[in-house]
Amino acid sequence: MRISDRQLNMAVAEGILTSEQAHRLTAYILVLPEGEAKFDFTHLMYYFGGLVAIGAMTVFMNLGWESFGGIGVLGLCAIYAIAGILLTNRFTRQGLSVVAGICATFVVTLTPLATFGLQHALGVWPGNDNYQDYHRYIQWHWLYMELGTVAVGVILAKVYKYPFLVMPIAVTLWYLSMDLAVMLTGERPEYEVRALVSMYVGLLMLGLAFCVDIRSRHSGDYAFWLYLLGTIAFWGGLTMQESTSELSKFLYCCVNLLMMGIGIVLVRRVLVIFGAFGVCGYIGYLAYDVFSDSWLFPIILTLLGFAIVYLGIIWQKNEQAVTQRLRHSLPLPLQELLDKKTM
Repeated sequence: MRISDRQLNMAVAEGILTSEQAHRLTAYILVLPEGEAKFDFTHLMYYFGGLVAIGAMTVFMNLGWESFGGIGVLGLCAIYAIAGILLTNRFTRQGLSVVAGICATFVVTLTPLATFGLQHALGVWPGNDNYQDYHRYIQWHWLYMELGTVAVGVILAKVYKYPFLVMPIAVTLWYLSMDLAVMLTGERPEYEVRALVSMYVGLLMLGLAFCVDIRSRHSGDYAFWLYLLGTIAFWGGLTMQESTSELSKFLYCCVNLLMMGIGIVLVRRVLVIFGAFGVCGYIGYLAYDVFSDSWLFPIILTLLGFAIVYLGIIWQKNEQAVTQRLRHSLPLPLQELLDKKTM
């Protein structure tokens, strides 16, 4: 939470702080290390520059490096990785946690390319693909690159504890869910099977995100990327399931409502947004397919919308009392997590 000069002046005017205390507090905040990312020009430059460097070694990698051969690619990755670790340590000592986290993340994103080079050097690369295809196509033989990336990411996340390090882990787990479907079902599996694998892997990622959220409740937001990619994998797989049953379509709507409810409780907007997409999709299905000729359906839907708004008004009036009563019945770690989210 950022404290502005205006807020401090208001606190002085209200007699909460003296002018001397406000001055000392401002001086103390200014010398604190960067604890979290902020949306200002400095942090925009940090992330923009970091993502350009990461993109150069991932999605924008061309075929030039492959001319060095497997050993050459592996050696170049090692040089980049050593430089990245040295910069991470230097910026950590300087208290520039955002920059240090970006540098450590850069090292993790080198892992797929290094694994690609190692497999070529050992003569065990199973396909004819180029590294450029890693971020574009689904193939089973990317699995070694993905597993290596997750392993390196977990190790560096344990050592440096920067939330941004979870990003390449989450992205790789998402890739893994798609490539795993190919490995289990063949090169041309049924889309329903792929969707099923994506749904279950996404569900596992969401479970992992919740565990990380609980464990890191006293520190940074390490679970953001896991929630984001887990929701995409789970919701995408769920939405792609083939179904002609009205009951299964209704259950799909219920699952999306549940996602919205969990997202509201955990203050995770990505769950609320995708859940709302699913509910709107179900309502659209009812409007265009089930009740396409019914003049009564729009009226009922309008009344339902106003009823939801009215429930929102009632909830606003009683939110604090109901929330406190419900929270006291939850386990202590979950209470602490929810208290942190609503501070």
